[in-house]
Amino acid sequence: MNTTETVYLSKKGMKELKKKIARLERERSETLTHLRELGKTDSHDDRLARSEHLAVLEVIDSELADKKMTAGRAKLFPRKRDALKVAIGSVVDLLDTQGRIVRYRLVESIEANPSDGRISIKSPLGQNLLGKQIKDVVEWSAGMRTNRWQLVSIG
Repeated sequence: MNTTETVYLSKKGMKELKKKIARLERERSETLTHLRELGKTDSHDDRLARSEHLAVLEVIDSELADKKMTAGRAKLFPRKRDALKVAIGSVVDLLDTQGRIVRYRLVESIEANPSDGRISIKSPLGQNLLGKQIKDVVEWSAGMRTNRWQLVSIG
């Protein structure tokens, strides 16, 4: 993904991203505090603990920088979308072959969580849904089988 490319998130996704940033900032602060405390002693165990904390700090800093960069590019889904075609942020209802309705929201990969009803626009199903209209049949491969569901509503 391009570093200047806009990332569209739902309100829930934006909230989760901000929570992750806050959690990482707390972890960073706690790790720095532990490092300062260890800096006052010079035993072998303390030097070992210091190097472990430095490694943890490096991982936290990397993840924090990544999340902050994403937050800087993040925008909420557009409020008014064309409900005639599926787009990022759309909530779709699909009719499966057994007659069950399945509901998904199309989101960026960073926010995807299929068990919570959020699928990535880059997933096979997400890619095939983009641009579809009500009553269109959506086909995608899952391993060796091909799934066919009908699009019944877009919100």
